[in-house]
Amino acid sequence: MNKISVHLCERKNKFIINNLYPLYLHDLAGIRNELPNKYGVFEEDEEYQTLEQQISVFDVWWEKEGVLFPYLVTVDDLPAGFIFVATPLYVFGNCDFMIKEFFILRPFRGKGIGEYVISEIFNLYRGKWMLYTAPTDKNYKTISLWRKTLTRYTNNQFTEEDIELYGV
Repeated sequence: MNKISVHLCERKNKFIINNLYPLYLHDLAGIRNELPNKYGVFEEDEEYQTLEQQISVFDVWWEKEGVLFPYLVTVDDLPAGFIFVATPLYVFGNCDFMIKEFFILRPFRGKGIGEYVISEIFNLYRGKWMLYTAPTDKNYKTISLWRKTLTRYTNNQFTEEDIELYGV
């Protein structure tokens, strides 16, 4: 078994998540049929001409301590992904927590790492959760991961809704 770690990412290490984030957006682009803007950045807004400009938007995750929780995932001490957990005022509906972003690098997928990470986060934060996935045919692996993990973790005691979330 690999050594998997899920730990709150300190500001001094946020550059690691910044390095991973464009890979996450590239994956999402394939699921959502999106193209990069004219500068090669996966953003609809043309104001983002560089990754540096895009990444500064996520500084909020390190500015709202105790409200927003950016976790770095490592496997055998190598960066393997991230998971961002939000609390009210940054959640939708009547829930305590929301997974805003979740990403595992491709070399680490299909090995139980995603399910482990999700379970660890759920163990850290007890309450009512919401998560969002892009409900497209191209996202079946992610949806399958969530259904399998939630079924095991909750003993099949979860609800699934197909609703539109704006600003996600």
